[in-house]
This record gives sequence, C-alpha cells and structure tokens, in this order.
Amino acid sequence: MDERIAVVTGATSGIGKEIARGLLRRGFRVGIVGRSAMRGEDAVEELGGRADMFLADLSVRPDVRRVAAEIEERYGRLDVLVNNAGVHMMRAKVSADGYDRMIATNHLGPFLLTNLLLGMLGRSAPSRVVVVASEAHRHAGRFDPERLAEPGSYRAAGSFRVYARSKLLNILFVQELAERLEGTGVTANAVSPGVVATGLVRELRWAERASGLISHTPAVRTPEQGARMALELATDEKYEGCSGGFYSSAPGAGLLPRAGALKDRELRKAVWRASAHLVGLPGTIALGT
Repeated sequence: MDERIAVVTGATSGIGKEIARGLLRRGFRVGIVGRSAMRGEDAVEELGGRADMFLADLSVRPDVRRVAAEIEERYGRLDVLVNNAGVHMMRAKVSADGYDRMIATNHLGPFLLTNLLLGMLGRSAPSRVVVVASEAHRHAGRFDPERLAEPGSYRAAGSFRVYARSKLLNILFVQELAERLEGTGVTANAVSPGVVATGLVRELRWAERASGLISHTPAVRTPEQGARMALELATDEKYEGCSGGFYSSAPGAGLLPRAGALKDRELRKAVWRASAHLVGLPGTIALGT
C-alpha cells in the first residue's frame, strides 16, 4: 500500500504544528509549509523523520506555484491537504502581487495552492481538503467580490473586519470547491478551532494581553486542543464522503444561526470567479487521473 501523504501549511508553530504532529502519529508522511527556514528546520527536527519542510510565503503567487511544483515532484500524490496558514495584521500591508496581504495570505494563497494540488488529490481519491477558518467570519460585513483583495488602510479595529472577511472567504471557497468536486472522491470542509492561544495576533497588543489573561480558562484552547477537529475532518472515517461543511469547535457555536453569506450561492460563485482571476487560474478545475 502506498504511503499516505499529507501537506499542512503554517505548520512550523501553533495549531498547524499540532495538526502535523497528529497526522504523523496516524502514520502519514507530512510536508509542512512555512515562511521561515529556521523555524521550519526546528519543526522538522522536533516532529521527526517523516516530516519534510517546504519553504514558501503564501501571500506571494510565484512562491505558491513553486512550492506546489516542489510538492508534486517530492510526492506525486496527496491524501490530505490542510490549509492552516493565516495572519492577523494590525496595519494594512500590500503583498508582492499588489493585494491586501492579509487576504492574500489567508485566502488567495490557499485558493491557489489547493487548485494546483487538485491533480495529486484526485490521483489519491478518496482524499480530503481541510481549511482552517474561524467564527470571526460572522463579522465580515458586506463586501464587493470584485474588490475582495483590494489594498486599503486600516488599524487595529478595522483589521478585525478584514480578518473576518478572509475567514468568510475561506468558507465560501470550501462550499464552492465541494460542489465542483462532487462525485470525484475529493472532499473539502472548513473548521473553526475556537479561540486558541497562538502567535496569530501578536501584532494586536490588546488581543495579546487579553489572551494572556484568559489563556488558562476553558474559553481559550491550547494549540493541541485547537487541532483536534481539523484532524478529525482529515482522518476520521465518520467524515468519509462529507463535503462542503463548516464545523466549529467554539463553545456554543452550534446554537448560533448560520451566517447569511453562507446561504448566498451567487456570492460564493462570484468569490470563486474573482479569486481565480486574481491568482491567474481558469474558472474551471480539473483532477488528475
């Protein structure tokens, strides 16, 4: 039987590293994607012999294309892809491609990487895509899909709205991807890990202080706890064939109504078209055989 292969982005620390660790314990060879060579080397050493490091900044389109080619060359097939990498910036920054860097990292990078790796996922079907989103998606507000990555200016308060938009885009992407992949054996789901004490909000001084105050309460989870739902979606038999879902680990989330944007089929299709245009992809997708 072929060795099972998984790729986890943003896996040099926090939730991503714990997802990678969990997959390794389940017998996978795991490729971890990160921006820092030093942190990547440290993570590979800590995680052990079946972990491989791939260096890439997911906000940079050429980096995403290069790392996808490297993953293809190294493995040839892929059973699980976990899009976990994400940033929350206090001030607006522009990506190398001219887009809002938070949107580029959190949405456009995963969108492009997933599409570039669909051939590998198709060859390994049944296979799974998991996208780490957030309950923050509920606070995205209205936005124009044609301007979803347009750079602008914002500070701490406004940055949360942009972050929330990026997480909403994650879920809309998963919904549309699942519909397009129906019947192929490749499934896609999104997950909210709840509030986790990680370095994601280091630039947000108020959030860092708040996290420090409540990090030992049930409201804030450890990275290991935050990784559990993503690992279940990636590996558990009970999710075999399930696709297009949003699963939340946030306490009480099951009592909340579904966000209106997640019921808007035309919005998610418009987001797909705009995203494909921004990253230079055709509007249709094809799986490998």
